[in-house]
Amino acid sequence: VKDIVDNFILVFREILSNSFFPVLQPAIAVGSAFEGWSPREEDIIYRLLVPLKPPHGHAFHLELGNRGETPARNFCVRVELECTCTREQLAGEMLCFLHQPEEELRRDQGPSLLHTLCTGSYLDVQKTARWFYQLVQASWVVLPQSSTWRLTMLPSSRSCKFQVTERNNKTHIIEMMFGVQQGNSDIFVSSQNTEAIFTPSTTWPESYAVAEAKFFGHMARQVPHDSFHLRCLQACARILVGIGFSTYTLKTVVMHLLTTIPLSGWRRRHFVRRMEDIMQYLHRCLEEKRLDHFFFGNERVPEEIVLPPAFQTAEPLNLFQHLVQDPAAHDEAMREYRDL
Repeated sequence: VKDIVDNFILVFREILSNSFFPVLQPAIAVGSAFEGWSPREEDIIYRLLVPLKPPHGHAFHLELGNRGETPARNFCVRVELECTCTREQLAGEMLCFLHQPEEELRRDQGPSLLHTLCTGSYLDVQKTARWFYQLVQASWVVLPQSSTWRLTMLPSSRSCKFQVTERNNKTHIIEMMFGVQQGNSDIFVSSQNTEAIFTPSTTWPESYAVAEAKFFGHMARQVPHDSFHLRCLQACARILVGIGFSTYTLKTVVMHLLTTIPLSGWRRRHFVRRMEDIMQYLHRCLEEKRLDHFFFGNERVPEEIVLPPAFQTAEPLNLFQHLVQDPAAHDEAMREYRDL
């Protein structure tokens, strides 16, 4: 699956080499399918995040939006034109978008990013998704897999989602999300959906998916060879499918426990005990109406995960803040836990 996406990115970069569209970086495998704990193996979606960098003559600036009453952090990506008079123009590579006459720009150079994938001055998720969609459709015939596999595009307004079918009719669903990196960290703003009923097309939620994938990769190298930590997470997620608790809640609980319980205690023979620990931790968090986000103000995050400096000194975000504000939601969550 990752080979297909890597091939796509190589083709895209060739097509876009002389344009002013975002510069695509190698895709990063994220999510439960690549981390090894998909709740339902029959519904696996392979998710990859494609980092975007600004093209020549452009800069990206991340602006934090109104947090509102949820712990989620949403950003906008402001696109700004930069002067290239002394840099590229002397080499004859491009005209300066800021200082060349509009007529000359229209005649001799492609449009700036502001005129293709932006709404106003802000990078638009839905326009970017449609652009990816068109690139995938146009590039499929060039890929080696196209001679024996079949491509089916799937609807998605904030990502590029498609299904590939092998000759033996085995299918794989792939979702290409895109994001902008925060500095040199493992935290991005991405095109992922938010929990809101309506998400503006210029809203880019903060994503911890790359940091989470690095965390589970780090743990895979530290745990005993017969570790069952992923089986524990998968089993709990399967139990909770269709119930009010999100798989992200369980994932957060397990990440906290992996950094507090000795890794030697996650072997096959400890499976039942660790399952009990996960459920007890969840119960305690529900009672206290508090589950701390793993990456904010947490000294136990492995050093190899690169976080923005503000994360290390920040107050932990409470993923159960909605239970504090809504007593009826808290009563319902406690009832659902007891029903388990």
